[in-house]
Amino acid sequence: MVNARDVKNVPGRPKTDKLDAAWLAKLAERGTVRASFVPPKPVRQLRDLTRTRTVSIQERTRHKHRVDKALQDAQIKLPDVVSDLFGPSGRAVPDALAAGERNPRALADLAKGSLVKKKPALAEALTGQFEEHHGRLPGVLPGTADHLTAQVREPGRLIAGLMEQTTAPHDGTGTGPPRTDGTGTSSARDAVTARELAEPLDAVPGTGPATAQIILAETGTDMSRFPTPEHLASWAKLCPRTIQSGAKNTSGPTGKGNPWLRGALGEAANAAARTDTFPGACYRRIAKRRGHMKALVAVARSILVSVWHLMNDPTARYRDLGAGFHTRNLDPSRKSRELVRQLKALGHDVTLTPAAA
Repeated sequence: MVNARDVKNVPGRPKTDKLDAAWLAKLAERGTVRASFVPPKPVRQLRDLTRTRTVSIQERTRHKHRVDKALQDAQIKLPDVVSDLFGPSGRAVPDALAAGERNPRALADLAKGSLVKKKPALAEALTGQFEEHHGRLPGVLPGTADHLTAQVREPGRLIAGLMEQTTAPHDGTGTGPPRTDGTGTSSARDAVTARELAEPLDAVPGTGPATAQIILAETGTDMSRFPTPEHLASWAKLCPRTIQSGAKNTSGPTGKGNPWLRGALGEAANAAARTDTFPGACYRRIAKRRGHMKALVAVARSILVSVWHLMNDPTARYRDLGAGFHTRNLDPSRKSRELVRQLKALGHDVTLTPAAA
């Protein structure tokens, strides 16, 4: 199997099924096309389950947004007070509205947990123009969301079982050093399960068990297909494309890549950006210069590089460099020039005096 982009016919020539077949045969005979990445059957089965779960989660989120839209249309500002619209308190209020309750104070009394302290704000948010028409959607959509939640749990159970059955070869020359058994002797070739590969990924900032399962399903368990982390980042389209013309070198867009893998890494990068870790500091350092989206792509690539090393060597463990890594390793004179430039832009005259050692 090859990429259709690599086997297109020469422009300007007639296009028929016969000529296309002859062209494909010539390309295959001369070895001018590269084979696409096709993981083994167990990984493809795992990929089907993770993609099914992702689609169910996206569909459930759409239904939750529709409940929010129905409440907003009735001027009910419940999401401004309740963080989780489908939590214990958030779920009880739409059910009571669908049942016919319209008194804001009576609805505010349904608050539980930490929302009990917010009853006045909750009563104010529930003061709107909720009519019988608005009560139909909150009476139907939550049931659909519950059904989708059950559909999310079933693939999760199947994924956990398949992760135990899926194995990856592990040797000292291909995908990492040989493993040792309880006696301390090493095996020339052994196998690790997908669950054992996924456990170290949980330590990477922003990733969790579900994200690790998606990464394993999309990239496969055998990192020997990607000789270096750069090969994996290039395959995932998380690095800029090089465009050279004469002495001019420019970088183009990253490309589309695998949407399932990029989506999972994007969520992980978004979560890591809010942490006080090395990826979080990397995001903040790049975002202030190049914007939110480019910083997310850079963090996603950094996460994928860490994932390659952890999967390539199952004995390795993630160690965070810390949020102050760049500050400690930056050139002091360069940092000083940057700070002086910022102060001059604010209209200050700056004179630097070196401090005593």
